[in-house]
Amino acid sequence: MPQVYQHFGIRFQYPDNWTLDEEEAVAGNRSVAVYSPGGGFWSVAVHPPRTPRQPLADAALAAMREEYDNLDAEEVTEIVAGHKLGGYDINFYCLDLTNTALVRTIDLPDAVLLIFCQAEDREFAEIGPVFEAVTRSLFDRRK
Repeated sequence: MPQVYQHFGIRFQYPDNWTLDEEEAVAGNRSVAVYSPGGGFWSVAVHPPRTPRQPLADAALAAMREEYDNLDAEEVTEIVAGHKLGGYDINFYCLDLTNTALVRTIDLPDAVLLIFCQAEDREFAEIGPVFEAVTRSLFDRRK
């Protein structure tokens, strides 16, 4: 049975064998992450309504560029559960392994969300649909 996280005005579901990390929230940030057993992770940061989305996505990409040499990034837009998300698909090497990260932003009536997920490519192939399901669960209004 999936676990449910509900705080900061957001609610999402995640697999029960994933680990919840609220360290950023404890530090005073409105951010939370969940980690797969293989090390991949999905995170969401909650920003005030009307926060410009593009600078959030650009800052996440800039942080990745500072950390990893020779990464490739492509600007993308996608529809999830009827909501338009924008951001970047990022590919990079870490410890000689190829990795994928997704940066997405979304405007909601009461917040702007920055969603970030990342995994080594072999794991990403398996848990990419889980990342999508966790993101989709943000829009499930059956609370």
